[in-house]
Amino acid sequence: MVKTEVLKKQILLEDLDSEGLKKIAGITKKMSLKKGEYLFKEKDDTKGIYLLHTGKVEITRVTPDGWRQTLVVLTPGHFFGELSIFEKRQHVAGAIATEDSEVFLLPKDKFEKLTDEDISLAFNITKKIAIVMSKNVRRMTDKFLSALISY
Repeated sequence: MVKTEVLKKQILLEDLDSEGLKKIAGITKKMSLKKGEYLFKEKDDTKGIYLLHTGKVEITRVTPDGWRQTLVVLTPGHFFGELSIFEKRQHVAGAIATEDSEVFLLPKDKFEKLTDEDISLAFNITKKIAIVMSKNVRRMTDKFLSALISY
């Protein structure tokens, strides 16, 4: 079981109380990745939310002409795969370790069961996902507008 004090350092879980962290720790799986190893590829079935503990993970998509395009490089504390909790679909991007990394997986089925049982916990996590996604959209919009204006 992953220690609650380690989970508390994750952006997604930093606002949870000790009770919520204990519940999350009870379903969390620890995974190790070697540099260059894929956690998942485009069109793989989703497994849950990933929390990056150590290392770096690159999220990529393959363009129609076969080029691998980096969307973002994530560092410890960040989370990804969260859309698998809300949408019933396969991954639309891949995740590859750019250095030896350790991630925590909140398995989709166990997470959904836990949040069905604890609405307050579900709300707190969903709210945090929304806040982080909103910040990401604003940051991408600012970059896009800066590029457009300088063009």
